[in-house]
Amino acid sequence: MTSRWTGFRSPLKAGMEMFLAHKRALGYQVRTTESVLRLLDRFLVEQSVETIEAVTPTVIEAFLASHPRPSPRSFNQLLGIVARLFDWLIARDLVPRSPVQAKPRRTTPSRLPFLFDPSTALRLLDAAGALPDTSNTPRRGLTYRTIFALLYGLGLRVSEVARFRMGDVDLRRQLLIVRETKFAKSRLVPFGPQMAKLLAGYLDRTPRVGANSPIFTFRKCQPVSPCTISTIFHELATQLALPIPDGTRPPCVHSLRHSFAVGTLLCWYRKGVDPGSRLLQLSTFMGHVNPSSTAVYLTITTELLTEASRRFECWVEPLIHQVTP
Repeated sequence: MTSRWTGFRSPLKAGMEMFLAHKRALGYQVRTTESVLRLLDRFLVEQSVETIEAVTPTVIEAFLASHPRPSPRSFNQLLGIVARLFDWLIARDLVPRSPVQAKPRRTTPSRLPFLFDPSTALRLLDAAGALPDTSNTPRRGLTYRTIFALLYGLGLRVSEVARFRMGDVDLRRQLLIVRETKFAKSRLVPFGPQMAKLLAGYLDRTPRVGANSPIFTFRKCQPVSPCTISTIFHELATQLALPIPDGTRPPCVHSLRHSFAVGTLLCWYRKGVDPGSRLLQLSTFMGHVNPSSTAVYLTITTELLTEASRRFECWVEPLIHQVTP
């Protein structure tokens, strides 16, 4: 039986609490970070480490060894949290130096996410729209077709779509209100006339209820679960037998968000828009804290490379004529 958590008790108690409070104030989810710090705190107590000066590299190495992580990614996560704690403490003169000397383990290249192009996305929407109703799931096809259209067309998170309430849709101004999502932030997401028509058609066939009632539900007060949305997606993806390129992960529901980000970048290139000047807008639209989070979604594709090369050629051609005798 595990003992009940009663708070930090090691010499790093105050530093850990301030570190977590700082992260929470910035809007970060700290569940994993707090879990690792609890492990470190318990280890220091069990090893009778009574002062900050006694937290030496040898102690940290012993802590890492006491919680083996078979995969490099898992080990690097554990190491990274501990290292960031001490970096934060050093920056505030709470500890003189970092006892973390271990190096991250080398990871093998991860496979690329599956990306939906417009034609493949349309196949998914058609398959979703063809889902038959059951006694417990009326308007099943229409519901999932609308859900997947929002995920692909607006790059929303699955949890965000699942939580939408009737009062979150403003058809007149063509806005969605995404409330208290990741990083404890809310935002407005504008949409165009096609999405407005889709949402209006769905809402017209949905029983009129209060503003706090979930939009996507098969029960009056219970929104559809993100896990259920993911399950239906996998069933449809299997049914469609989508070809998966070498080095690419099988499609998952989060692939629709990746596809939105890459599709937006490709659209900018084709319209002559400078992507660098618009990346902050895309980051805000997708609900990210900063553009570096958005960059994770911007997988380089053949189409993007082609458009980037074409733009470079257009830029450099006048320069070549200037220097050519």
